Amino acid sequence: MKKLVSLLLILAMAAALLAVGPSALAAGTPNSEKPVIWFNRQPSNSQTGELDMDALTWNANTYYVGFDAIQGAVLQGEMIVNYLQANGAELDRNGDGIIGYVLCIGDVGHNDSIARTRGARLALGTAVPDSAQGKTEVGDINDVDPTPIGTNTDGSATHVQDGAITIDGKDFVVRELASQEMKNNSGATWDAPTAGNAINTWSAAFGDQIDVVVSNNDGMGMAIFNAWSKEAGIPTFGYDANSDAVAAIADGYCGTISQNADVQAYLTLRTLRNALDGVDIMTGISTPDAAGNVLSEDLYKYDEATRCFYALNGAVTADNYEAFLDATAPNPAFNNQLTEADAPTMKVWLDIFNSTDNFLNATYLPQLENYDGVLNLDVEYVKGDGQTEGNIIDRLANPDAYEGFCINMVKTDNAASYMIKLS
Repeated sequence: MKKLVSLLLILAMAAALLAVGPSALAAGTPNSEKPVIWFNRQPSNSQTGELDMDALTWNANTYYVGFDAIQGAVLQGEMIVNYLQANGAELDRNGDGIIGYVLCIGDVGHNDSIARTRGARLALGTAVPDSAQGKTEVGDINDVDPTPIGTNTDGSATHVQDGAITIDGKDFVVRELASQEMKNNSGATWDAPTAGNAINTWSAAFGDQIDVVVSNNDGMGMAIFNAWSKEAGIPTFGYDANSDAVAAIADGYCGTISQNADVQAYLTLRTLRNALDGVDIMTGISTPDAAGNVLSEDLYKYDEATRCFYALNGAVTADNYEAFLDATAPNPAFNNQLTEADAPTMKVWLDIFNSTDNFLNATYLPQLENYDGVLNLDVEYVKGDGQTEGNIIDRLANPDAYEGFCINMVKTDNAASYMIKLS
């Protein structure tokens, strides 16, 4: 009888263990050992772009989720050049033989913004070597100087050069007329109102020379489109495939780049879910999970050495924009509900660096909310002011209350501040 009771107790204990998942996070796990997913802003040196491997390898359950910035930047540059070549010499509005463009730069210390600036300049032939990094020639996108130039209507700026393009058999100069970091007086970057103010200044000073608008994101691009370029009929290109920008393609907004926010949001929470459960990190990514969730290989790539997942990008133009009109729709291939038995509900802290950032709040956050319940994650969403790291870190008052953390920094250099908080 005693043996039978012992056997029943063992079976009961085994059933209880199974009920909380394959390898559920143990009670009392130190915060320093809990999963950390950096997302959207990669821990890195904002001056050199060098990855912060101390942050990326903070513990065995630390990963980064973003998108392939280089691939997307090259794609945006190609999209702009393809448009110029397809639309002929009528783009030179004042007939001066110069295709002049203005460039909205998001954050001079952000790898994604740097890549997009470099990609546009490389494609348009206005790139010069990044001497600050010791470059002496432009071999590829990483060699390009990304420095804002202010105003350059005479072509004398040292951080860019005049490019050249042949359209319908006619040669044109390509000139970056102006560029600046769109940073407001409070310090917030990627600032759409600042971009709107900039185009008002530029158009008043040299508007008939502006033939193209290029923006590091759709928030700034749409601010310019609504303030000036829509009415002026100036081709405007952005990045992010926000719903309002995609819809505006029907009204003349020329193109944007989808960084597949659904894939990024899913990967952000999926990698955390896998780390919490102690399963293979590729579960539900390269291999189906218990509910059948899986990503196709053309949607992402993974760099094991740096523990970085990257969504791949796609161009959105007048030819295909209708397929991208709802940027917040979940993907049915990875929107299948996990059971509590497979993935018990766990509490997660997640911050959005800027409460006013269009892409993060209008596209990324709705996608996170699509998948948090599917993956049985009870997520507390915290929105920062886009200016100071302390505004976010100070609100992580009790890390012990959470099983995992998804961190979206204000500045890419500041990962150590979060690691200290979790030590």
